[in-house]
Amino acid sequence: MAKWTPTHEAPEPLEGPVVATVTGGAILWFVLFLAQLPFYGWLDDHGHLWWLWTCLAGAGLGLIGIWYVRGREAAIKRASAP
Repeated sequence: MAKWTPTHEAPEPLEGPVVATVTGGAILWFVLFLAQLPFYGWLDDHGHLWWLWTCLAGAGLGLIGIWYVRGREAAIKRASAP
């Protein structure tokens, strides 16, 4: 089998409001965590407690993502400065 090689150049990556998107996602995960807290007992009884911890993990990873994309944005600005 021959190795595939692209016949055209890759397009430039799309840049958007990355920090706002990641922040919004982290907030959404945390809101979902808080919304499920009153149902802790029901989730535990039915074996769905992992839903709660998934939301908390999403919020925690979102915080790491916010730190990462803010650093990335700062590095891009530094690199484009004269």
